[in-house]
Amino acid sequence: MGKGFFRRKVDTVLGVDINDSSIRLIELGRSAGVFSVQGYETQALAAHAVVDGALLDLEGVGRALQQALSRLRPSARSAAVAVAGPSVITRLIEMDAGLSDEQMAWKIQMEADQFIPYPLDDVAIDFQVRGPSAQGEQWVEVMLAACLREQVEAREKVFALAGLVLQVVDVEEFALERACRQDFASFAPGHRVDGAQWAVDARGMGVACGLALRSFAG
Repeated sequence: MGKGFFRRKVDTVLGVDINDSSIRLIELGRSAGVFSVQGYETQALAAHAVVDGALLDLEGVGRALQQALSRLRPSARSAAVAVAGPSVITRLIEMDAGLSDEQMAWKIQMEADQFIPYPLDDVAIDFQVRGPSAQGEQWVEVMLAACLREQVEAREKVFALAGLVLQVVDVEEFALERACRQDFASFAPGHRVDGAQWAVDARGMGVACGLALRSFAG
């Protein structure tokens, strides 16, 4: 998939968490290795607009995202979003350490039907080498991530309705894992952010924060 679940991106991406009940937005800055919260917002969603991570009412979700953006007034117009729910599949697999990225991609495509219970034409697939395998130096651990392509396209349409550009697609559990490795409650508040209120609200912004942090990944 062009955008990928793991590809590196520039430092101007908003984190946009679209879950079954609300949209959470956060814009992070970084200076001299220190993160700062430039702003964040939460917007409730209508019932059944999103169900089990699937976007059902695209226009309704787009309007809600526009409302949150109008209050946040971010400087960035590009963003990261997560896919979630039963259509998302992740697998940790073992592969030959001697393979190039291109060879791995080809091999994964050839063998994907072992891991993915959907027609491959309907699925977006990406992978990332995690490191050496415990089975021996000739193997590496590779994280495979896949989801139904229609879920990525739905998010692209919602972002277009709100005037945003979708630059990064991640997996919700990866974004939350990334956030948990940071003490983001202690991130410096920007001039428009109440530091005391951010300390209270930070925990609920985990996925959005993890998505924003993805733009700083090396």
